[in-house]
Amino acid sequence: MRLPLPSVTMLGLWLLMAVGAPTSTKAESIQKPNIIYIMMDEWGYFESSGMGHPILSTPNIDNMAREGMRFTQFLAGGNVCAPTRSTLMTGQHTGHTTVRLNGGAAALRADDRTIADVLHERGYATGGFGKWGLGDAGTSGVPENHGFDTFFGYYHQVHAHVHYPRYLLRNSVKIPLAGNTGDPFVGEVFAHQRIHEAGLSFIRENAARPFFAYLPWTPPHGHWGMPKDDPAFIKYRDKKWDAKNQRGEMDAQIYAAMVEMVDRQTGEIFQLLRELDLDQKTIVFVCGDNGGQAYFEDEGHPHGFFGPNLNPKTGERFRAGKGTFYEGGLRIPFIVRWPGQIAAGSVSNHLGYFPDVMATLAELVGATLDENADGISILPTLLGEAVVKREQQQHPYLYWEDGKSMAVRVDNWKAIRPTPSAPLELYDLSNDLEEKHNVAEIFPDMVEKMKSHAAEAHSAPRSGAVLDPSARFQGHAVP
Repeated sequence: MRLPLPSVTMLGLWLLMAVGAPTSTKAESIQKPNIIYIMMDEWGYFESSGMGHPILSTPNIDNMAREGMRFTQFLAGGNVCAPTRSTLMTGQHTGHTTVRLNGGAAALRADDRTIADVLHERGYATGGFGKWGLGDAGTSGVPENHGFDTFFGYYHQVHAHVHYPRYLLRNSVKIPLAGNTGDPFVGEVFAHQRIHEAGLSFIRENAARPFFAYLPWTPPHGHWGMPKDDPAFIKYRDKKWDAKNQRGEMDAQIYAAMVEMVDRQTGEIFQLLRELDLDQKTIVFVCGDNGGQAYFEDEGHPHGFFGPNLNPKTGERFRAGKGTFYEGGLRIPFIVRWPGQIAAGSVSNHLGYFPDVMATLAELVGATLDENADGISILPTLLGEAVVKREQQQHPYLYWEDGKSMAVRVDNWKAIRPTPSAPLELYDLSNDLEEKHNVAEIFPDMVEKMKSHAAEAHSAPRSGAVLDPSARFQGHAVP
């Protein structure tokens, strides 16, 4: 039997109490929603059947969109793995957040406050399962020191590229995976399955209390190897595609299978929520981590074999892809579902990005947002302004940098400096979504405005610390 839904009036009263008095005993006595955040590595904006993909079938994610809200321009916080995770966890954009580069060894500082810290302080059980990427074992960035009761998976992001590693980590302790030799493509233990099972166990074990399950899954990214008896692989193993593979094997088939595997596993999470009578008490986010990569690109497939940034309905393509600040590097799928609270089948054009997630969850649980956070809560968009009792705020600008390039967004205006020596480019996305027409010379005042925003947004980077070099990941051959 499912729990009854709270009335809109009661939900609005709760939100008003929570936001207005985050430390009050009344706010703490309100039953809080469970939070599940699923993030798939390199999952492209158009790589779902709900977006019209001609090959990939994602019925569970499609159903989630039908039962929740899909965002058309909720953007990644960075254009590659580690920085985008840093903006998500800290609520700071890449001009302020600690981890801004993607080398794999960068770590959060000891004083960085994360989403898990915020939720843990409000009484949540906090668990992470997957790819952390913000500090290896032996550094100041380990997740168990940043609000997580438990984290199981990969700490160093390069380690996460391999689906058959010799070990995974749980709270910095190595957990050997018997039978894996270090071969990235084959082995006896498929690490992602262990990670998924651990996430399900965490939900079961904490069903009686508010929980935050952070599931930053590696698939479909990484070296493409997966169990040959997985139903998704069996579906694609005999496809005779002309995709340009990396190893002359079935990389494209495995990529497709991985997308459908994580869709199936997303469905398993929803099924578990129903079994535990938690479905209507749980808000679930599903997204990509950065823009898609045009894998298996050749003359016959100029947008990549799966066209992650290509609209199959219109033929428009977001420019470039992962590693850039053009739309192809920042547009991601972003879906949020909470039965009875978020309008089913809704589509939002609200402009936001990863730093907003911390602000949203802080407001949701009645926590005080740090002064140095850059995000704006999207709770009025998710639940309705009438329920939250205030209008949705908008960003004066959004900002990205990565050490060699930067971008600024103001409404539909987008400014990009693709290289340190290049002049600032300017695009009007309302008329030029593909960013084909640089209008910087036509609108010099807007260019100057963007330069001013960029100067304001940038701060000198500060790094985390290495505390025990011997504990860090040394390569895939390390036992």
